[in-house]
Amino acid sequence: MKTQLITRTILIALLALIPWIAASSAEAAGKTPKPSAPPTQSEGRSIVASGAVEDSQEACLARIPKDATSGQRMIAEQSCNRDQTSRQSIQDVPGR
Repeated sequence: MKTQLITRTILIALLALIPWIAASSAEAAGKTPKPSAPPTQSEGRSIVASGAVEDSQEACLARIPKDATSGQRMIAEQSCNRDQTSRQSIQDVPGR
């Protein structure tokens, strides 16, 4: 009984160490780990979330990539117009 407990404990500890061992072996081989997400390009952009009440039509249109296809641009412009209509209806409410 005690031997099984020790064996299981060692097995669990080894399984927990596998990611750490794999990461250190990649470093030893001179490989740099790949980033988990591509870097973002937020230069000159606002911090306001897309579709938020504080967002603006101009800011929304500015977020459309320059290399977008005509179809992507059309969908993005329609989304910006939809969001602007929603924002306008919220701003038109008296007492706000």
